[in-house]
Amino acid sequence: MKKFSIPCLSMIVCLCATMLLTAGVSAKDLLDVRNSPNEPVKMIFDTDMGNDADDALALAIIHNMIDRGKCELLGLTLTKSNPYAAKYCKAFNTQYGHPDIPIGLVKNGATPDSGRYVQKVFEMKKADGTPAFPIPEGWEPEDSVVLLRKLLAAAEDNSIVIVQVGFSTNLARLLDTPGDEISPLTGKELAAKKVRLVSAMFGAFTFKNDRFIKHKEFNVVKDIPAAQKLTKEWPTPIVFSGFEVGIEIMVRGCTILNDYQTPEPNIMKESYLAYRGEWKLEQPTWDLTSVLFVVRPEEGRNYFTLSEMGTVTVRDDSTTYFTPDPNGKHFCFKTNREQEIRVEEAFVNLCSEKH
Repeated sequence: MKKFSIPCLSMIVCLCATMLLTAGVSAKDLLDVRNSPNEPVKMIFDTDMGNDADDALALAIIHNMIDRGKCELLGLTLTKSNPYAAKYCKAFNTQYGHPDIPIGLVKNGATPDSGRYVQKVFEMKKADGTPAFPIPEGWEPEDSVVLLRKLLAAAEDNSIVIVQVGFSTNLARLLDTPGDEISPLTGKELAAKKVRLVSAMFGAFTFKNDRFIKHKEFNVVKDIPAAQKLTKEWPTPIVFSGFEVGIEIMVRGCTILNDYQTPEPNIMKESYLAYRGEWKLEQPTWDLTSVLFVVRPEEGRNYFTLSEMGTVTVRDDSTTYFTPDPNGKHFCFKTNREQEIRVEEAFVNLCSEKH
């Protein structure tokens, strides 16, 4: 049997990815990322946990869908460069009954502060002085890019969905990785071979109106070069949920207060209160929309409409725009008021601990 050298293998992987994209991917093809209706979505969750409360709510949805057999969370990678973000995620996963999910932390990334809630909640104590949300002593996260390479190398071809709800730092750095002891493939080749789709909370677009035409969305602002690299070089389809989508769909504080009574103390309830300060305040659902798209993919639910195929571009000032292009590989969410109400109702159900 002939053996291909690594350069030849690289060319084949890239050629296959190029042929797929040239052939075109319809919006309908992306609505369901499963191989069969009963198969759980194999997901990597890439988050800037700690900068806003919607990351925690999105993770709560993922855990509830794991319990329902609809999702398999292979790993969680962080683009918030603070160790408490990783410890908090470990505690969150532990309280939700899935303590062994691998966690990776970015090195020298954006927002090294702990934010409003991850350190505060992680350091909470019970009345007896013991940790409210304990994790194993001495636990440390992996390097996020190393973890991404491990997870992709071990995965079946075209099987992984990456939900990116923070900065593009980890995925951009993955693209730059060479072959190594984990895999002879480069990061870009691994992505092309193993990733089916990226669902990203990213940017701001003008499908509904021009209200956010010049909006500089946080996930883009904090690492503009990485965002530009993602949109220019990522080899698989990406579906973008812009700022204008989640800002119109709210989760109310009273929902969190009512639905997160047990266990006590409850990490989701404490996180929301630490971040928002008051139960009466509403929480936009930016990150939740990117999760919902992949864990509830059935077309008949009609949560989202996808744009035509095109290309998202990130300007140097961090503003974003979408250009229709039949040879592109990007899609954006579009919603009407009826869909927004339907999505809000889904979040009320899925964010809660009631299965």
